[in-house]
Amino acid sequence: MTAKETALTQRQQTASDRQSSGQHQVVTWGTGRGRRILSVLSIRNYRLFFLGQVVSVSGTWMQRVAQSWLVLEITNSGTAVGAVTALQAAPVLILGPFGGSLADRLDKRRLLMVTQIAAGTLAVGLAILVLTDRVELWMIYGFALLLGVSSSVDSPARQAFVMEMVGRDKLTNALGLNSVLVNVARMIGPAIAGLLIVAAGIGLCFLFNGLSYLALIVALLLMNTSQLEKSDTRDSKERRMRAAFAYVRGTRELMVPLLMVVVISIFVYEFEVILPLLARFTFGGDAGTFGTMFGAIGVGALIGGLHTASRSRSPDDSLAAAAILLCVGMAATTFAPTLIFALIALVLVGAAGTGFLALANSSLQLKSPTESRGFVVGLWAVAFLGSRPFGALLIGYVGENAGPRYGIGIGAVAAAVVAIWALRVFGPASSIQSKHV
Repeated sequence: MTAKETALTQRQQTASDRQSSGQHQVVTWGTGRGRRILSVLSIRNYRLFFLGQVVSVSGTWMQRVAQSWLVLEITNSGTAVGAVTALQAAPVLILGPFGGSLADRLDKRRLLMVTQIAAGTLAVGLAILVLTDRVELWMIYGFALLLGVSSSVDSPARQAFVMEMVGRDKLTNALGLNSVLVNVARMIGPAIAGLLIVAAGIGLCFLFNGLSYLALIVALLLMNTSQLEKSDTRDSKERRMRAAFAYVRGTRELMVPLLMVVVISIFVYEFEVILPLLARFTFGGDAGTFGTMFGAIGVGALIGGLHTASRSRSPDDSLAAAAILLCVGMAATTFAPTLIFALIALVLVGAAGTGFLALANSSLQLKSPTESRGFVVGLWAVAFLGSRPFGALLIGYVGENAGPRYGIGIGAVAAAVVAIWALRVFGPASSIQSKHV
């Protein structure tokens, strides 16, 4: 072999080695990301929690779709749909911080069992009224209000309980994976609900939801409590609440995500109010169309949840980016000329919205004091769920009187505003540093 041929062979071998190395790096990156997504499932307690929620949350989404469609059938009014959503969220606005404080002081696992029993009982009660054709609008309002009382304790306890199961290092991955299961359920639940409503009536959706709570109750009973990381609860409730309020008020890295969540919740996350109007009055559809729209959001949310669960970086650096994507998705839905285009846009809405909420949630928990984590998550529940009564009434009124597209367009503008604000406060990277107001 000549020197020229030898040099050529060496160059070819080097290029082949580089290509192999690049392929290996890609596989390793993918494997590492997959490991981060699934690493929390190696924790038995979280695995039980995850599986129990798959069933329970699917039932919850069934009820949410059925409840909105039932009110729309009775009243044909977007304002009425907004009112029932507002009533369900209103107790969280008032009781959310107290529910979070309760979660700090009591055993979260036992507390969650109580809230599951309460919510399941309410769902079965409403199912009986619907199946026996005795339901009236005021009854739906009453059940929604009582369910909101249960949620004011359940939501902060459930969110803070994740940290007890997985620890700080895996919290972002766990919340991202939790978003995945919630949004897989958002695909399954509404799709089943839409089919059931068309084929067998609304009542079965409430009944199935009531029974679905048993799955999470069983999962909680099977957990190994010795493996839970309990928080310190020696301080009095009043002292802890005062300290937590002062800390949150003075810490920019907590206040900014909370305020962003408030705006997004009020103007964007009113899908139960605006989507049935969009399905019926804009695209001339039925309950199946409504369920399909929720399913499209669920598909996107699955993508967003998987991405969040695979993250190895701090959750602080992408809130503005997620809000920008949410703005784009909402704007695309607003101007969608056909149902197909709307469904595609709603996939982006689901991905960006889920990523935004999971990042905000994990950021708040990671930056809050251990002994007040439940209280801070209670504030998150107030920001996300408690602020929704205002948005539900507003978006319902706008959707009914100006048109569903206007109700969605308001959300696009709101997402743009919070994204621009976050960029102005934290800079182009939207990186939240440990700074105080």
